[in-house]
Amino acid sequence: MGRPYAEVVGDPIAHSKSPLIHNFWLKKLGIDAEYRACNVGADELADYFARRRGDADWRGCNITIPHKVTSIALVDNLDQPACSAGAVNTVFPTSARLSATNTDIAGILAALPVNLMPAGSTVCILGTGGAARAAFAACKRRGVATVYSSARNHELGSSLLDEFGLGGCARPLEDPLNIQCAEVIINATSLGMSGKDDLPQAIIDNLANPALVVFDMVYAPLETELLKAAHALGLRTVDGLAMLIGQAAAAFEKFFGQPAPREHDAELRALLTA
Repeated sequence: MGRPYAEVVGDPIAHSKSPLIHNFWLKKLGIDAEYRACNVGADELADYFARRRGDADWRGCNITIPHKVTSIALVDNLDQPACSAGAVNTVFPTSARLSATNTDIAGILAALPVNLMPAGSTVCILGTGGAARAAFAACKRRGVATVYSSARNHELGSSLLDEFGLGGCARPLEDPLNIQCAEVIINATSLGMSGKDDLPQAIIDNLANPALVVFDMVYAPLETELLKAAHALGLRTVDGLAMLIGQAAAAFEKFFGQPAPREHDAELRALLTA
């Protein structure tokens, strides 16, 4: 056997900070293993999993855009968080089978503790992809009263509200009404990420509620245009590293059998923002 490894897969993947996070923890714990990034296109995903099934050194992978939903059909077991979200972000071998979970839900709830997103609050979720599904699941678990879905495919947003049993409504992404009514905004799209399109200006121009909490899952750049606008208005903000580190910690234990050393979070954040 060679050196144990885990990895993150997606397309694109060069922006991912997951290798920095996991390799930082591996070094702190003195574990002889590594964590890599692997670019996998949509037409390569099935072959990727087929090859990893036979690799005794492989400890699993994190799944990022655009594979969080399509990976479901390629694994053998889904746990409760993965089933509730309808998306997976962590796959790991158990005997000769592939098991999957969704640690994004835990990451979102850690990034938005009860003081920022209490039960009974009103939340606007931007997007309908795998990360958005985790946000819907997190809102359901927290007991959020109303969810406004803003998405290019607002019909799918309406379907997600029904699927998760959440009150609210769905509107097109450019419609500012959802933003104006929300107490918490979650950007669960890739819009605003380096190399991607910007969020519609109508969203940024309608951060009207002075008590609004703005959470952007994008972490490259760390301060997105959405967060810049929120900061300028004095709003409470949560950047993408809060969720990224939280979900990574849950995955790390699945891969390497030890809890992530979270006592080093301040040093890790400094590394990630250097």
